Amino acid sequence: MPTPRRALIVIDVQNEYFTGNLPIEYPDPAVSLANINRAIDAAEQHDIPVVLVQHLAPAQSPIFARGSAGAELHSTIAGRKHALFVEKAQASAFAGTDLGAWVEKEGIDTLTIVGYMTHNCDDSTIKHAKHAGLSLEFLNDASGSLPYENRAGSATAEEIHRVITVVLQSSFAAVLSTDEWLALLDSGAAPVRENIYVSNQKARQQRG
Repeated sequence: MPTPRRALIVIDVQNEYFTGNLPIEYPDPAVSLANINRAIDAAEQHDIPVVLVQHLAPAQSPIFARGSAGAELHSTIAGRKHALFVEKAQASAFAGTDLGAWVEKEGIDTLTIVGYMTHNCDDSTIKHAKHAGLSLEFLNDASGSLPYENRAGSATAEEIHRVITVVLQSSFAAVLSTDEWLALLDSGAAPVRENIYVSNQKARQQRG
């Protein structure tokens, strides 16, 4: 197998998720933040370009308001070396940005996704990239979710994060821990990729 031409996409590591109105609950945000920085360190060591993504909303928004402290990149991320900075207003880092053009120009074929939130901007970016023909890797301990309750029901942060990662592994991305990803970079091995059929067969066998 040819060596992947990777880019590390660091999505929305912003104060809103730590000290603002959308606190990440699972995994522990201190752990996921540390793993995000470990992934950036490893990318730099392996000459993998890093893309920093920042979500901004209008000034009157209760979250990610342009110019607010909550919208700022976390202090551990803001000064990190990067090949591209992307400002976005929608969930996918590709929607309305120049990320797709940059990926094509740089000959990138594999994106490794870290950051927030697992079930929203990470998931949307992964699916956008998958439909564009790219290979995806998702670091599930360098990301995170928060709980929801609405007229459709309720779910904890852990439930949301766990279910989304299972679905991603079933078709859209290779789901890895940060340690597993670092080992792949050192060994050159390929991540385990599965599909819908295999994932369903395993579940049915466990039940039966």
